[in-house]
Amino acid sequence: MKKIEAIVRPFKVDEVKDALTEAGIEGMTITEVKGFGRQRGQPVTYRGTEYNGAFVPKVKFEVVVSDARVQRVVDAILRAARTKKIGDGRIFIASVDQVVRIRTREKGEEAL
Repeated sequence: MKKIEAIVRPFKVDEVKDALTEAGIEGMTITEVKGFGRQRGQPVTYRGTEYNGAFVPKVKFEVVVSDARVQRVVDAILRAARTKKIGDGRIFIASVDQVVRIRTREKGEEAL
């Protein structure tokens, strides 16, 4: 199993959510975050406000999927989140050793 974290632009939330749903994702966590990447030190404009490159608003999607579904999910995020401009974000993929559903105590991929 893999945990996929995608940091995307806030105005892309609905598009990414819809793309993940179409890719068969039944559950996801979305968090409003702030950060910066390579644009550090360069002014960035977001919703009419200019930021000096420190802590630009973003949204983080988190999903856990079976190994077989990773590429499909990554492709869906890339299609939905990409604007081809600096600041589009990142996708992180990490291994997940175990998942347990609290209600039923199911483990592993059954708990997804």
